[in-house]
Amino acid sequence: MLPNYVRGFLAGLRGRDYTRGRLVSSLVALALPMIVGSLAIGVVFQVVDLAFLSRLGEGPLAAVIMVNQTVWQVVTMVMMGMNFATQSLIARSVGAGQTDGAEHFGGQALVMAAILSVVVAAAGLLFPEELFGFARPDPSFAELGVSYLQVLSVLSFGLIGSMMFRAILVGAGDTVTPLLANLVQVVVSLFMEWVLIFGNLGAPALGVLGVAIAISIGQWSALAVGLTVLFRGSSRVRLRARHLIPDPGALLTILRNAWPPALQMMGMVATTFAFLRLAADFGPSVQTAYSIGLRIGMIVPAFSFPLATACATLVGQALGAGNVPRAWRAIGTGVLVHGSVMWSFAGVVFLFRRQLLGLITSDPEVIELGSEFLMYSAGSFVLMGFNLVAMRALQGAGDFIVPMLISVGSTLAIGIPSAYLLAATHGPTGIWMGSLIGTASSTAAMGAWLATGRWTRTGLALAVAPRAATRT
Repeated sequence: MLPNYVRGFLAGLRGRDYTRGRLVSSLVALALPMIVGSLAIGVVFQVVDLAFLSRLGEGPLAAVIMVNQTVWQVVTMVMMGMNFATQSLIARSVGAGQTDGAEHFGGQALVMAAILSVVVAAAGLLFPEELFGFARPDPSFAELGVSYLQVLSVLSFGLIGSMMFRAILVGAGDTVTPLLANLVQVVVSLFMEWVLIFGNLGAPALGVLGVAIAISIGQWSALAVGLTVLFRGSSRVRLRARHLIPDPGALLTILRNAWPPALQMMGMVATTFAFLRLAADFGPSVQTAYSIGLRIGMIVPAFSFPLATACATLVGQALGAGNVPRAWRAIGTGVLVHGSVMWSFAGVVFLFRRQLLGLITSDPEVIELGSEFLMYSAGSFVLMGFNLVAMRALQGAGDFIVPMLISVGSTLAIGIPSAYLLAATHGPTGIWMGSLIGTASSTAAMGAWLATGRWTRTGLALAVAPRAATRT
């Protein structure tokens, strides 16, 4: 039982009106719980989970990682597109005072999550070998990987539903409940892994199957936390049974807003694969250096993504309330706060890149190559201080098509071609240069589009289906 003052503080955050008040404090109030939750999932869970998996041996470890980084990565990217769309629709409805519309969109988002989970479950049951085969695994991994994929697919509503309820609550301005759900998920998942992987407390030792079941139990536990809050009315939006009646108009609105960011996110994953394959042309040391550099860079999203997402909520709610100047100020505040974090991280990476690499590898050649890659990465981090805020602010305003075109276009038309051309004359250095050029072009284009102010127009910023906005 939490102390009364803690419960009062958390309740105050949940019910805070983000259409007014100081933007810096609003940004921090929204972002801080997401940062803590991101660290719990992205650091604590990943470290302990990998420790458990490593005790099973290289085969089981490889099978799980292959599923997570291929098939399940695609599912996650699709869900992120759904999340961005849902968050934007909820934020703009709440900002406009259309609580019924926000609740209706929230219910329809859960319907969409249920539909998607049925599709994922069917695909995982009917085509598990084919899906696992996309990663071209060693045949010895197939038996473990296929069974792991099947269990995750059948129980996928835990992941999909929990991601969706987080988007609903974040759009409404509640990031406390998602934090609590993340903490519950981490604790439950790791405890159940300990029980089911190794057969503790009298349970059977299920190995890789135990991993899938334990992760799913943790996700379903997080989902239970979120649904309890949503249906009890403890947050800004409250769902009722009538909100779960499928509404084709609202479902199409969500889909129309979801596919561009989903495509954009999958494009980012495809870009990473393209650069990995290009790096492989120069030998294992270059590919290893690139992979390690990417792993070091994965620390960034734990801080940057929550800050940019908080900015998206502030922009969406401000535009919903018709306060365009506040939306502009929210972007400026987001750039200052997020930029300070990214620029600080860029400085650390640039100055201590060799020391950071030395924590992971002792190979002098890898350290030399990785040091050069991190030097260029530091430049990308500087640019991303603005880029990510601009992208998420546009999406929070309901502008999904242009950020997708800019992101995918700058990568396909500039970043990857530049890397291939420069690699032919500059070797591995050309790959790092191409990556930085792609980021620079995306940042310039995103900033130019943001400066036009077209995203502030009512027709673009409040693309809410009339039935969803007025239904009671």
